[in-house]
Amino acid sequence: MAVRDAASPLVGLVVLFFTWGAWANVEVNMEGRVEVYRGQTAQIACMFLSSDDIGGLTIKWYYVTRSGEKQKIIYQDSTMVKVEQGTVFTDRIRVNGTGATGQVVLSISNVQVHDEAEFICTIGNLTDGTGEGRTKLKVFEIPDNPTIEAVETGISINENSLSKIGACQVKNGFPKPNITWYRNDTPLRNVLDEVKVQTSTTIESSHLFSVNSELSLKVVKEHKDDLFYCQITYFVPGGLKMTETDRINVTVLYPSTAVNVWVESPKGKIKEGDTIELHCHGNGNNPYEITIKHLKSGKSWDTEMLVLKNVTLLNSGVYQCTSLDMETYQDISGNTSVFVNFLHPAEVKPEGPHVMAQGDELTATCNALSSLQTHTAWFKNGKEVSKDHTLMLKDAMFDTAGEYVCVVTVPEIEGMETSRTLLVYVQGQPKIMEPENTEMENVEETVNLTCNARGFPAPKIIWTTSDGEVLHASQRETEEGVHSVVTVKVTSDITVFCNASNEHGTDGVTFNIKAIKAETALPPKKIKKEGRGVIIAVIIICILLLAILGSVLYFLYKKGKICGRSGKQDLTKEKSNKDNIVVEMKSDNTEEAVLLGVNGEKQPPSDQ
Repeated sequence: MAVRDAASPLVGLVVLFFTWGAWANVEVNMEGRVEVYRGQTAQIACMFLSSDDIGGLTIKWYYVTRSGEKQKIIYQDSTMVKVEQGTVFTDRIRVNGTGATGQVVLSISNVQVHDEAEFICTIGNLTDGTGEGRTKLKVFEIPDNPTIEAVETGISINENSLSKIGACQVKNGFPKPNITWYRNDTPLRNVLDEVKVQTSTTIESSHLFSVNSELSLKVVKEHKDDLFYCQITYFVPGGLKMTETDRINVTVLYPSTAVNVWVESPKGKIKEGDTIELHCHGNGNNPYEITIKHLKSGKSWDTEMLVLKNVTLLNSGVYQCTSLDMETYQDISGNTSVFVNFLHPAEVKPEGPHVMAQGDELTATCNALSSLQTHTAWFKNGKEVSKDHTLMLKDAMFDTAGEYVCVVTVPEIEGMETSRTLLVYVQGQPKIMEPENTEMENVEETVNLTCNARGFPAPKIIWTTSDGEVLHASQRETEEGVHSVVTVKVTSDITVFCNASNEHGTDGVTFNIKAIKAETALPPKKIKKEGRGVIIAVIIICILLLAILGSVLYFLYKKGKICGRSGKQDLTKEKSNKDNIVVEMKSDNTEEAVLLGVNGEKQPPSDQ
């Protein structure tokens, strides 16, 4: 666009030239260079000033070959444009403009990188001779995305040689792209015996450049965390652009100077029954072999991670980890101590089951040996009854009997506990727990009766009736005594006895059951039928009343007592009386009317 915009001022200069007539030869003006991407169309402008008109001008286009020779490609005058045959541009060039405006443009389509050359525009006329201008055509191609590859194997530290880190490659660029290596954002340059960057270039069949670059370093331990990458710079029309590869890291191999061994889990104190996970690792990066050994037992394992399940006090002790460097064959060791805290099973004295007489006392103790401080408590039926290792029972009763649980815990370690049970029985004659109801009325055919008897030894329960019949019942022992259930068939009033007995005596309870017959209810259908009849009767009466009211209104209408009708007899006349008042009943199908007196007598028609 800049070239085209410059044409207008030049036209003015041409006019000025003809006005003054001061030009001695043809002046040609061209851009120093024209830049395009490969595959685009290049336009090379040739601007000139001449004293001759268009009829005397000749325009010739040349390009300079790689050998330095001028090769004509186009001839143009006022009558013709001739493209030279047999050149690399023959089928891809044309000229825009005749020169009348002082400008012609050479267009080259589908520009390729081998088209780069210097183009010459010569302008000749009959008066001023010839003038010449030159432009260099530059072609560009953006390269493919660059790639980077790191060495796949680890790199050992070696003070006497350089080790390859990786290689970068960029393909199909023009002009040739440039590759720069970086380590942690710092550019790398060749340094003798420390850094070596080796670059090679390949020219593809498309005349594009592919560049490969390899980086080698004197590797030290500090390189283990470094990131390496390549920066590619390449030319484009009007400037320079840059792109980067991914970052890579290399594995640096170096011998261990120390070995670490530790308990990965559980965190904190260890208790019996836990699973221990023991880890061992050296601070080097060379290939090595690890051995873990329990010094107390002499057992050893060839592994970096040792798992011990359901540990006991026997697993306590010192564990030694040894790392053997497979490059130098030197070993190095490290130790750690493991202690497994223990809690022995709880012991209760006296041991149960324990039998007490009513009114007696009992003192029981509970202890458990542990490597840590413990806490002891006694429970009965889930409720704490003592906060000490001692359980004291005084003035024993039946309520005293039951299961007592001693629980010993270690507060420092969650879930570390042990327990022991003490069964206590209280001797005595049976005592039946009072039922909720012994007097009952029953409308069902059967009833279930329950009897709970306390005592030790466990009482035997027998169910009988007032008739002397022994009933079969279910029976089971509980912590407090015996629970029994019987099913009784009720056909009439009945009395049932529950008797409990053991070697210390007996106890009993009586159930009085009154049989009640269920009352029968009226059938709902009969009630429904009577209600329907009442509704029908009410409807009929209402219809009759409406009929009578209609007849009276019609009679009054005929007599003219309604709506001011004339010609009818006045009910107030002297001849009229209550016996002469009639009601006219007229059928829809006949003109005959029947008149009824108020007293119900039929009237002749002449009396209407």
